[in-house]
Amino acid sequence: MEQYVTLKQIDQAAEFIRCRTSHQPRVGMVLGSGLGELADLVEDADIIPTSDIPFWPESTVLGHDGRLVIGDLGGQKVMMLQGRTHYYEGYSTGQITLPIRVMQRLGMEMVILTNAAGAVHPDYNPGDLMILSDHISLMMMTGPNPLRGPNIDELGERFPDMSQVYDLELRSLAKKMAVENGIAVHEGVYVCLSGPSFESPADLRFLKAIGVDAVGMSTVPEAIVARHGGLRVLGISGISNKANLDGSTITTHEEVLEAGKILVPKLKTIVMGLLRSL
Repeated sequence: MEQYVTLKQIDQAAEFIRCRTSHQPRVGMVLGSGLGELADLVEDADIIPTSDIPFWPESTVLGHDGRLVIGDLGGQKVMMLQGRTHYYEGYSTGQITLPIRVMQRLGMEMVILTNAAGAVHPDYNPGDLMILSDHISLMMMTGPNPLRGPNIDELGERFPDMSQVYDLELRSLAKKMAVENGIAVHEGVYVCLSGPSFESPADLRFLKAIGVDAVGMSTVPEAIVARHGGLRVLGISGISNKANLDGSTITTHEEVLEAGKILVPKLKTIVMGLLRSL
C-alpha cells in the first residue's frame, strides 16, 4: 500500500531546519543536474546535509550533492536545495516534492526551479536557457500525481488550478535580466518524463508533435505542489543536449553535467538580477 507524506512529517522536517538556521528565507530554489555551483554564491550560509533531515528523500544521482544552503543572495534570504530527488530513484512523487512542502511551511513566497533538459525544439542548442512558459505533465496526467491521496487542507485545496503555473511577473523579470546582460533565452514548454532512460528518437518526434520544446525528468511535480501551496513559481531549463530525433547521436549524463559549466554563469547572472529586483 502506498504511503503518503503527512502534515506531521512535513512539519517535523521544517522544524528541524528552523532550529538550525537564524535566516528566514523568502525564496526557495532547487538546483538541477550540474547546476549545484550556484549554491556557492550564498553568503553567511547555514549548510544542512539533507540526510540529517527527518523524512527527507536522499539523492542518489551524480551532480546532486544533498545539501540545503540557507543565507543571503542578491539582497534576499534564500534556501537552495543542492541535490533534488527524482521519481526514477524509486521515490513517490509525494516524497520527491516534500522539500517544496517544507519551503511552504517555512513561509517562503516563491520558488525558482532549475533543471538540465534536452532540446526538442530544433533551434535550441546546448548552453541555451529556456524560461518555462508552461509544462506538459505527461508522467502525471493519468498516474503518479504528487497531489494523489488524502488532501491536506492546511496546504491547499483539493482541485488546484494549473492554468498559470509559471508566474508571469517572474518570467518577465527573468527575461529582462537576460536582455540587459546580453544573454539569449528561449521561452517554451517543458515536459517531465519518468526516466531514467533517455528518450528514443520516436519518443522525441512524438514530443515535438505535441508542442514540447524541452524534455527532462523533474520540475513538474515540484511546480504542481508549489502552486497547490500558493507559491509563485519560476522555472528555468538549462539546455544540455540536442534532440536525437533521427538516432544519429548518443546522450549521456556526463554530457548533461558538462553543459552545466556553460549554463551556471548565465543562470547566476539572471538569478542575481532577479533577486535584486524583487
